[in-house]
Order: sequence, then C-alpha cells, then structure tokens
Amino acid sequence: MSINTANLGDEALVFKHRDLKFYNTLGLSCDATRTFIISDTGQLSAISALAARGESFWVLGAGSNVVLPAALKKPVLIVAMKGISLLQDNADAWVVDAAAGESWHEFVQYCVDQEWNGLENLALIPGTVGAAPVQNIGAYGVEIASRIESVTAWHVKESRSVTLTAEQCQFAYRDSLFKRAAPGTWIITSVRFRLPKPWLPVTDYPDLSGHSILTSTERGSLTSRNIFDVVCDVRRSKLPDPKVLGNAGSFFKNPIVSAEYHQQLVERFPKIVSYPQSDGRFKLAAGWLIDQAGWKGVRRAAVGVHDRQALVLVNYGGASSGQVLELADDISASVASIYGVRLEIEPVVFADQV
Repeated sequence: MSINTANLGDEALVFKHRDLKFYNTLGLSCDATRTFIISDTGQLSAISALAARGESFWVLGAGSNVVLPAALKKPVLIVAMKGISLLQDNADAWVVDAAAGESWHEFVQYCVDQEWNGLENLALIPGTVGAAPVQNIGAYGVEIASRIESVTAWHVKESRSVTLTAEQCQFAYRDSLFKRAAPGTWIITSVRFRLPKPWLPVTDYPDLSGHSILTSTERGSLTSRNIFDVVCDVRRSKLPDPKVLGNAGSFFKNPIVSAEYHQQLVERFPKIVSYPQSDGRFKLAAGWLIDQAGWKGVRRAAVGVHDRQALVLVNYGGASSGQVLELADDISASVASIYGVRLEIEPVVFADQV
C-alpha cells in the first residue's frame, strides 16, 4: 500500500493507495491512488488548504449510495468521526447528536435501546449518519428530514464549520443542499436529531401494517422496538445483505407525477401502485414499474436485478460501474417506453472528471 503526503505548511495529509472494493456496498473494485480517513474535525483545515491549491475530491461514508469507477486519481476522503450524545430530554423531545462516521443502522438501534423513539422506521438502511441527510433517506412512511434539527458541516472553500437548520438544508425527496452542491463543497461532521414527544408510531405503510407483530399488538401498546423489529424483518425478507451480495439498496427514485397524468396511468394500468402527495401529485412505486416491465430477476453476466426487489441492482461478483449503469439505463428506457416516466437513479456516480 503506497503512501504519499501533501505538505501544507505545519499540517500534512497522509494519503494511502487503497482498493475501495470494501468501502462501497456494491462491491465495485476501485483503485484509488489517494485516500485519507477523517477521524477528527481538527484535520479539516488541512483539507481546506488542499482545496485552496486547486485540488477537488470525493467524500465517502460507508459507500452505500455510490457507484465507483475502476480507478480514481482524485483524492477520496473517508469520513470516520464517532460519538453519540443525548443533549436534551424534556417534555417536547429527545435531542440527540451523532457524529458523521457512525453507522446509521447501529445509531438507530442505539436510539431504540435507549428508548429515544422516532427513527425506528429507518432501521437497516446501510450507510453512515453523515451520509443520511445528503440523500434525505426515507423508508416506511418516515423521511429523515422530519427528524433533523440541524446539520453541522465543514465548508471546505470557506474553511469553517457551519450549522444549518433543517430548513437551510433544503431537503426534498431523496435530495438536499449537500447533494446538489459540487463534490467536495461540504463535509458533514455531525447531525442533530429532534425526536418529538409524545411518540406516535408510524405503521400505515402496507408492508408494516399487515405484519403479524403489529396486527397482534394493540396500537396503544406498540413500542419503537416492535416497529424496529418489524422493519428489520421486512427489509431482510426483501433486500439482499450487501455483505453477501453487493448492492446499493434502492437504485431508483420513485417518480412523482401530476394528478392528471396519474389518472391517465390509472385508466391504462388499473393496478398501478401509487401514493398521494401533500401537493396533490402522486408518487409512483418504481419497483412496481420495473417489475411489471419484466426486469425483476434479470441477470446480465456479473450484474442483475434482484429477484425479490426490482428496485435493487446487484453485483454477483466482478461487476464494473459501466455494467451497472448500462443496466440501469436500459431499465429506465424500458419503463419510459411503457409508462412515459423516466426513472432517475439514487446513487452518486464518482468520476475523476467531475
């Protein structure tokens, strides 16, 4: 493993040459010539100094929502800060702060163990705490935006720490200020969560409401542990473990269409799965569209569509980013030809030229 150092006055960044195959859940081999693990916020000023010299770079958490190329010469910064603390426990909410490098699922599990309720619907989503706001992760009726009080991030160009309210993060469906910014603009260092009291269980999502644990438990007796266990059970029954079969979770966003176009689709496809939105539009279930278009279980050499969840593309071993993206493009084109809706991918695609 080769090592090289960027000298920046009294500070230095020691880069290592790594294969990022074990730093991304798709399991794509990526020869990264310069990687640096950020374990302390005190290292961030050196990164800003590097950027001031004209360097651009990628920021990587657990690599759960990325597609990596075969090689990267651009520096890759791996966020690894740790720490969880309860800041407030009052009549209105639990306020919890978590460092960006914490495992998201382990953080959710820790909160459930402490009976800090409100994140249980987001169990078993791969990735880190710091990556969660970037994508505005959501599952089973809960989006992380509804639980965030603020995000603290390092603004690389300005070389300073900034705390942004949830509103300032400009959250949207699987989107945020951080995702729209140029790569290397922000490095999220911690996220503060406000988990409201009294706790109200969210169980109306179809996969949850019909589960035996919930149907056999009086609503007034439900605990966050009940819902956590159900979510884990449902996800494990439908989604492959990335440690066993490489994947990036849901690969496509659920498209949102106007009420008028939704009605047209319902007339043509009466069984189409959709969810009304607060603004009058409808969110279509991308997995249903892909499944009905005949893609579930399709395999092309080293890549394929998972046989239990059409939203998930998998790496059977030795796949390249080109193979993954080609399959995704073909699926999107197929769905567009049938339903008139173009699917967008969720993961961020890394490349030296961006």
